[in-house]
Amino acid sequence: MALPVVLVHGFGTSFELTWVANGWVDLLGDDGREAIGVDLLGHGTGPKPHDVAAYDDLGAPVVEALPPDGQVDAIGFSLGAKTLLKVAAAHPDRFRSLIVAGVGANLFRSDDMSAVVQAVRSGEDGDIPALGYFSGLAQLPGNDREALAACMTNGGGRVSSEELAAISCPVLVVLGEHDFVQPADRLIDSLANARLVTLPRTDHARTPKSFEFIDAALDFLRVRG
Repeated sequence: MALPVVLVHGFGTSFELTWVANGWVDLLGDDGREAIGVDLLGHGTGPKPHDVAAYDDLGAPVVEALPPDGQVDAIGFSLGAKTLLKVAAAHPDRFRSLIVAGVGANLFRSDDMSAVVQAVRSGEDGDIPALGYFSGLAQLPGNDREALAACMTNGGGRVSSEELAAISCPVLVVLGEHDFVQPADRLIDSLANARLVTLPRTDHARTPKSFEFIDAALDFLRVRG
């Protein structure tokens, strides 16, 4: 029987917006795959605390969603991809394969996110495209700006190469040619069994709905049965 696929969305969205609305769940169903949806803390149907410390363990809902026994395949985008990598590093025996998109050099940096947090909180982006992206996400229906600002302030911690070395399963890294998290070199080098797919003419925001991403992910999963 085909393994279920855990799906973890990015910052400011949800399982419904990222994976259902863009057709992923239906396509996985066509392949006989059960989709296990996760809404991260502060997002979608999850609780939305305003306390920054509440976001220390963003991976808790992912762990809770795992079946009691056996392995899963899993796909994550952006914040969801980072969270999925941290969960897989802590529980490597639970994952047969991973697909992570919209992550790269950003995983290892300690950037000052104060401007992004302010844009999320206020809705003002100063006509800076990157800030406008995050501000726009915060304005999606059902979102709580203060909860998302707290999540962005915390971010669930950084990722280290030493941590990622615990992941032994095959990993497909998918990154848009114009994604602001480029490059993916250190991420690929930190994983024991990883390969990179670059999406031409694609930025961060367009990645989840990219046909090239969907095709690459489904092909990767089909090889594993």
